[in-house]
Amino acid sequence: MLGDGQPTEGEWRMVAKMVCGWAAAMLWAIAAAAGATEVRLVLRRGERQLVVYRGETEAARYPVAVGKRGWETPLGRFAVQRLEKNPAWQSPWTNHVVPPGPHNPLGSRWIGFWSDGRNAIGFHGTPDRASVGQAASHGCVRMFEPDIQTLFEMVQMGTPVEVVP
Repeated sequence: MLGDGQPTEGEWRMVAKMVCGWAAAMLWAIAAAAGATEVRLVLRRGERQLVVYRGETEAARYPVAVGKRGWETPLGRFAVQRLEKNPAWQSPWTNHVVPPGPHNPLGSRWIGFWSDGRNAIGFHGTPDRASVGQAASHGCVRMFEPDIQTLFEMVQMGTPVEVVP
């Protein structure tokens, strides 16, 4: 705490991370209770593969790019928190906004599953096809455009997402 009794930015970030972790766990539980677990996503980070299950049956498997060293995609249980077609992207370093289109690093779809209130991690398309299959991102999960468009139609808010080593 600062001398004025106000939390520091670091303390606020720590609280935000704890609340977001709790919120993701609650979304997972709500999705399970509501039957939204018919579709669930398992990201096999080390294999750089996303597996889509319908019940216990593997419905699809996609190659992906994951977070590079120092920016690893977080492990754990999450739930889809945001779905967006043709998203704009804002650089977290410069605040420059890239509008939807062929040069947007998010591609045509965004499926967010983690956020600390300031930053977000999710599945998205990419114009950098060569990065798929690599550890190349700042934590997000990059996919080929046709794959993210198909995945987008398979999920809904609350769809469980599990990231395993």
